[in-house]
Amino acid sequence: MLGLMAVAKLMGEDLTVPRGERLRLVWYSFLNVTGWMGLATVGLLWLSASEGAIVAYTMPVWAALMAWPVLGEVPRRSRIVALVAGLLGVVVLLSSHGFAIDMAKLPGALIVLLGALLFAYGTVATKRAPLTMAPAAIVAWQVGLGCAPLLLAGLVLEDAHFARLSIEGWAAMIYMAVLPLCLCYLTWFAALRRLPAGAAAIGTLLTPAIGVLAAALSLGEPLGARQLLALCLTLIGIVLVVRD
Repeated sequence: MLGLMAVAKLMGEDLTVPRGERLRLVWYSFLNVTGWMGLATVGLLWLSASEGAIVAYTMPVWAALMAWPVLGEVPRRSRIVALVAGLLGVVVLLSSHGFAIDMAKLPGALIVLLGALLFAYGTVATKRAPLTMAPAAIVAWQVGLGCAPLLLAGLVLEDAHFARLSIEGWAAMIYMAVLPLCLCYLTWFAALRRLPAGAAAIGTLLTPAIGVLAAALSLGEPLGARQLLALCLTLIGIVLVVRD
């Protein structure tokens, strides 16, 4: 949060939250950060990473469905095809790791699904009634307010031993703070300002494919026909959205 605020100041942005938008800012922070990140993480207590990812990345479906009555974004045929192609890409990508939801895993699936629904609604709500603050300031406040309950819950419910973290552990924590929380949220809200809510949500389907490619390049993990097919399907979906 402090880093984002520093960036906002360097860009000459005002960090003051208008009085009439404070409650809405807190609500958006809960939907877009607390609910999405917190519930997706808790759900992994019951699910594998691949199972959790497949459930989480149903988010674009819910965003597109919600955008129809709330924003009047009638889904065009090309956007429906793009959504189906992107979801197929995610399923193909992660199916090699297995996907089976039984009663023992049902709580995790429902928790992750709730997180996806909250993020989808946050996407639509942000589009319907956007905050008037500057872009970097909005992200700084949302990340700070949204992560505060998660940090508090972690300190209360878990045993934190920061002194035991290795150099690699600190590097990973800094990386997660700088890129996923700061840069990625900046680009996400920038895309949401420029694109329809459903179209912006479809773009998130590229995330698992990028993760697999990064793992192949940096960790030497397999990159075979299944992964390439998944990447192609996802890219087809993204291209259809961009051309729509």
